[in-house]
Amino acid sequence: MLDHSRKGDQVIVWKLDRIGRSMKDLIQIVEHLKSREVDFVSLHNHIDTSTPTGRLTVNLFAALAEFEREIIFERTKAGLTAARSRGKAPGRKPCLSEAAQKAAKQAYKLYTKNNMPVEEIALIMKISRATIYRYINL
Repeated sequence: MLDHSRKGDQVIVWKLDRIGRSMKDLIQIVEHLKSREVDFVSLHNHIDTSTPTGRLTVNLFAALAEFEREIIFERTKAGLTAARSRGKAPGRKPCLSEAAQKAAKQAYKLYTKNNMPVEEIALIMKISRATIYRYINL
């Protein structure tokens, strides 16, 4: 529906939660509609972007959503700093075993230094081409 709307159309919903899962999602959808010159109306929440009051309401929601994102970012940053100060290494653990790391280095070396084709590296190392590509892009 969003992609088929045209200039001058109106998208009408019963409540705001019927069009977006989160405030961020709602703001993105309303901005998308605005860029296509399509009005948005929420019957239950009395929001109509064709009116100045409706546009103000949507802009207030956008400002609150941005504020919320910034607060979450600051909390996350503080949490990571606290974890590092306690000696923890935040983030995802390395997923390759030592043997896989060695294989990845060898495949990368064969690919870059020897200009060997991926198919040939896969045959020599007895691993799939997809694995070779993942190793090369590490």
